[in-house]
Amino acid sequence: MDRPRIIGDTMIVPSDQEYLADIDAFLEATLRGFGVDESIIADIAISVSELVNNAMLHGNKSAADKSVTIKLLRENSSVKITISDQGAGFDPDSIEDPLAEENLMKEIGRGIFIVRSLMDSVDIEAATTGTTVTIAKAF
Repeated sequence: MDRPRIIGDTMIVPSDQEYLADIDAFLEATLRGFGVDESIIADIAISVSELVNNAMLHGNKSAADKSVTIKLLRENSSVKITISDQGAGFDPDSIEDPLAEENLMKEIGRGIFIVRSLMDSVDIEAATTGTTVTIAKAF
């Protein structure tokens, strides 16, 4: 895949951080179309940016032949977003507590913590064929 593709409320992007601005524009336009409040859009945008970065860097290892898929779904007065990579998966229970004293000075490991604090729900499904994170937020 050499460039992002948009199919309805789904965007598929190469594992290249060069496309983060395109993802943000797609996300914000779609959420505005759903009628989501700007303050909630900001929380969702931060969360999606963190999860897409994780998918590109940690999941797909920035492999040019792998992509990340972002799907948006409006369900009544909430939005559900899935971010999927094509990596080897990981054990979600292995995520260390970023508030533990031994982790306070680490430069990585806070992303999922931040996402969990901003979203109403976070579900992580990891498999050997990739990881899918589903987040939801009422608006």
